[in-house]
Parts: sequence; C-alpha cells; structure tokens
Amino acid sequence: MSLGAWTELIASGLITGGIYALVALGLNLQYGLMRILNIAHGEFLMLGAYLTWMLHASFGLSPLLMVPLAFAVLMVLGVAIHWLCFRRLTRTSPNLDIFEARSLMVAFGLMFLVQNLVSWAWGGDLRGYDYLTTPVAVGGAQFAGNKLLVFALALVFCGAMILLLRQTLLGKGVRALMQSPTGAQLVGINTRVLHPLMFGIGLGLSGVAGALLSMAYTISPSMGEPYTVTALIVITLGGFGSMGGALAGGLLLGVVEAVGMHFTNPSLKALMSYGVFIAVLLLRPEGLFARKGRKA
Repeated sequence: MSLGAWTELIASGLITGGIYALVALGLNLQYGLMRILNIAHGEFLMLGAYLTWMLHASFGLSPLLMVPLAFAVLMVLGVAIHWLCFRRLTRTSPNLDIFEARSLMVAFGLMFLVQNLVSWAWGGDLRGYDYLTTPVAVGGAQFAGNKLLVFALALVFCGAMILLLRQTLLGKGVRALMQSPTGAQLVGINTRVLHPLMFGIGLGLSGVAGALLSMAYTISPSMGEPYTVTALIVITLGGFGSMGGALAGGLLLGVVEAVGMHFTNPSLKALMSYGVFIAVLLLRPEGLFARKGRKA
C-alpha cells in the first residue's frame, strides 16, 4: 500500500472513531456519575439524526446549524427524563445495586419506546440528504467534505466536554462525585441539580453525534443500537469514568476496525470489535488508558 492509501485508511478510521468517542463520552458520564447504564443512549443519537434530517428536508435549515440545536433539544429532553424516571428510582431504591437493575429496565423501555415512535412517525425506510459531498484533498488522500466536518466537530465537542470536566468548578464537582459520592455530598455538592444536568448533557452529546452522522450517512430507526454497544466497548477500552480514555478508546477502535476490515472482510467488523472488548476485559479490566486516582 502507498503512503496515500495508508493515510486514507487511518483517517477514515479516525473519522469513525470520533463519532464513537462522542457517543461514549455521554454514556460514560451517565454511568460514571450516576450508575445509569443507559442502553437507550443510541436511540437518542438516532433521534438527533432524524431531527436534523427532518428540519433540513422540510425547512431547508443547514445541518451545521442543527448541531447546537440537537444538543439543546436532547439536553432538555434528558433533564426531563431524569426527573421523571431516574430521580424517582433514586428515592425508591434501597441500595445502589437495585437502582442499577431498575434503571437498566427503564432504559430498556426507553429504547423500544423511542425506536417505535420514530418508526411510527417516519417509517422504517432509509433517509438521507446531500451535504458537502465534494471531495477534499488532504495529504495526498481525498475525503468527502462532510466527513472531515464530522470529524472536526466531533473532536471539538469531545475536547470541550473534557475541558469542562477538568477546568471548571462544575467539572470538579462531577469528578468529586465520581470518585466519592458520599464525600462529595458531605462537602455540599447538590446531586439533585448535578445529576439531571449531567444526564441531559450526556443525551445532548448523543444528539450531536446523530446530527453529525446524518450529514454523511443514511439514517434509519434501527441505527442507534449498534452505537450503544460500540460505546460500551469504547468505555471498556478507555476505562469507566475516564473521559480522556473514552476519546482515546473511540479513536483507537475506529482505526482498528478500519485496518481490520481492509485486510480481512468488512463482515468481520463486529467480530473484531468484540474480540478487542473481551481481550481488554480479561487482560486489563481497568481500561487501556485509565490511570489510578484520576477519572476525567
């Protein structure tokens, strides 16, 4: 393979990995902070994709303008879902194990609810639109402009989230809750405000990922589930609760999949991902990029 071919292969993996990282950041935030394994996370990605497609197709709104709008809409929806569902479970569950089990069941219900609502509203056909499809030459390789934009914006949102957690007072409160929930509450951190806010931000990130995906790929009501599974693999790679690890894990998985599919068979994509997932769980269960004493 020529240098240009290698560049194109690695770059295509990084583009996919940027989306993986963005989805995983939101899910990691929800589980690391609140112990909510939100397996409906990918369905809200799908919702963000359909929201972008609908407003672009019906009203001609630029998909680029839809990115912050998707974040805002899904964030508000996430806050509402937390207050209506998970906040009540927190009060009624006698211990953390029971809360995790009950929240998982609620997430199952949300997954099927959202998927079936979208199927009912828009049908099960593939949807899509053309946006910045003109090829752009980068380092001897050519990429569609929309995919380069997707990668750049995914990195921007990932970087902004990591900076928020590391450099702001809000982020310090989140990290304190991740490391010691009891200790954080003893020093006055208000979980009744922080939990729904962070759950909303997590769903907002999934909405952004959906909006970005709709710029470059076709969408369908069933598109969300694979991204939820991939996000769990990425979180395992990077370490539960580690936001920087989620970013690194997403990019790494994207490259591994791209290289593996090139030299083997595209149908083996899932097999390679699950193989990496199992190997990391067995050999380094804390994650490849996790460091002791530091979560974000």
